Amino acid sequence: MTRDRLFRSYFHLGLSYPEIVANSAQLHSIVLSERHLKRILRQLGLFRRNRFVNIEEILLFIHNELQGSAQLHGYRWMHLRCIQNGYSVSREMVREIIRVLDPEGVELRRRRRLVRRRYYSKGPNYICHMESYDKLKPYGIAINGCIDGFSRKLLWPQANYTSTNPRNIPDYFMTPLESIGGCPLVVRADRGTENSVVAILQRYLRREGNDNSGGERSFLYGCSNNNWRIEC
Repeated sequence: MTRDRLFRSYFHLGLSYPEIVANSAQLHSIVLSERHLKRILRQLGLFRRNRFVNIEEILLFIHNELQGSAQLHGYRWMHLRCIQNGYSVSREMVREIIRVLDPEGVELRRRRRLVRRRYYSKGPNYICHMESYDKLKPYGIAINGCIDGFSRKLLWPQANYTSTNPRNIPDYFMTPLESIGGCPLVVRADRGTENSVVAILQRYLRREGNDNSGGERSFLYGCSNNNWRIEC
């Protein structure tokens, strides 16, 4: 990666000038001053303050972001999202826009009230969530389960001495599928090694799917704390 391309990528990630200078020196052995960095960015046409985009574009972008999980975040996070998407805007302007567009969310965040995300599933067997529970592992009990996101039906709850063996989880996965004679459209799990074989099996079973969730899109990776909670 060339120097200019490196600085451009760091700039669009939203890193500050001191952070870009530090990362360049430590990770890429490119030593330069902050003043020199600003001069290079100016030559590349990258500015933090001097080129603000149309206010209507910023309003539309923030409005669309607020329709999703952005309601849970503050103006600093939204300002970073704007920069990462190529919008050069001041943090104060972002704060004022959010205050106008989402006054209820601003008030809830000020009171430190938790607002849970809204979960949507198109129907039974549309998406199933796999998860492991390891808090009992010190006692020799590792629990793994899978739940239908719409009906909240448990496809399996299994307990074993380990939940990280990639040989065990595929057995849990295939047993209920054989009994019902089919597979879910989408399976979601975290990036644990135990789920790698399930990802291969699910994508193979859905390899001829003609819908938007067929083939590679039939298995989704995501962090555990955002997965659907399994309650027995």
